[in-house]
Amino acid sequence: MQLTTPCPVAFTSKILGGRWKARIVWSLIRSQPLRFSAIRRACPPISDRMLTKELRQLEEWGLLSRKEYPVIPPKTEYRLTNLGDTLRPIMQSMADWGLSHRSEIVDGLGGSDQEADV
Repeated sequence: MQLTTPCPVAFTSKILGGRWKARIVWSLIRSQPLRFSAIRRACPPISDRMLTKELRQLEEWGLLSRKEYPVIPPKTEYRLTNLGDTLRPIMQSMADWGLSHRSEIVDGLGGSDQEADV
């Protein structure tokens, strides 16, 4: 994914864009560290393959860290880095806006809210 853009809003949208990245970051803001299975439960109906891809990209960008434990069965935990934690106010503002305006928008669409709650 090409991240370069002169617009800071477009840049941030590319980082958090798509169906899953914002939900993954939000789940880690709400509780961390989290194991892979806990993140998957927080983001239904994400597939294991897609979650792995998204986690790797967020890790590559320096927004989250992964810690593997040498145990059987394997245990891996994810947490936000200091850089990832700077997304906290953005995500909280998005959550507050969604809570404040969700019903008026959903009601305006005839009440069909297809997404699972985050």
